[in-house]
Amino acid sequence: MLDNLFRGIFDTDMTHVIAVSDFLLCIGCALVTGIILALCYMYRTRYTKGFVATLAMLPAAVCVVIMMVNGNVGTGVAVAGAFSLVRFRSAPGSAKEIGAIFLAMGAGLIVGMGYLGYGFLFAAVLGMVMALYSRLDFDFGKKGVLYKTLHITIPEDLDYTGVFDGILKKYASEYEVVQVKTTNMGSLFRLTYNLTLRSADKEKELIDKLRCRNGNLEITVSKQETVAGEL
Repeated sequence: MLDNLFRGIFDTDMTHVIAVSDFLLCIGCALVTGIILALCYMYRTRYTKGFVATLAMLPAAVCVVIMMVNGNVGTGVAVAGAFSLVRFRSAPGSAKEIGAIFLAMGAGLIVGMGYLGYGFLFAAVLGMVMALYSRLDFDFGKKGVLYKTLHITIPEDLDYTGVFDGILKKYASEYEVVQVKTTNMGSLFRLTYNLTLRSADKEKELIDKLRCRNGNLEITVSKQETVAGEL
C-alpha cells in the first residue's frame, strides 16, 4: 500500500519504482555529505549562514533530481539544461564558492545514482583537499609584493595627465590609471591608480610627496582587490 502511494500517475508496469526506504537512505546520505562539505568550506573562510545552509542542502536536492530522472534520457537532458541556467547566487560568487557548489552537486549526483560509498568517499577526500588548499596562499614568487590601490583627489584646473608620473616612478615599480572620476559637483577629479610599491617603508613618504602636488586634498591608499579571483 505504501509503495502504491509513492507511484507516479504516469508509471506503467514496466516502470521501476524506487522503494521508500532506498529513497530515504539516499537523501540521508546526501545530507551527510552536504554537511561534510559545508564544514570543510567553513574552515578558514569568511562565509554567510545562508550560503553554508544552501551548500549543505544542495547534494540532497541534486540527489532527488537524479533519482527521478534515472533511466529517462530525455528528462535527464532537460534537467542538465535546466542546471546550466540556474543562478545559485544573485551576487557574483568567488572562485572558492563556485567550486564548493560544484563539489556539492557532484556529491548529490553520485549518491543519486545509488553509489552511497563513493558519495561519502568523494565528500571526505574533496572536502579535505578543499580545507588543505585553504591553508595554502598560492602566491609562489609573489611573497612580499605590495599591490596597492591609490585614490588621489585633485582640483579641476590641474591637468592630471602625467602630473604624478615622476613621483610614482620613484616609489612604485609598476603603476597605471584605472579610473578618472569627477566629484563634488564637478569641482574636483578623483584619480584611481593600481600600483606595486617598491617598499612598504616608503608609503608615508609617497603620500607626503603626492600631497604637495595635489594641494593637500584627500589621498587614499588601500589594498588592491584581486579581481581575477572572482567568477
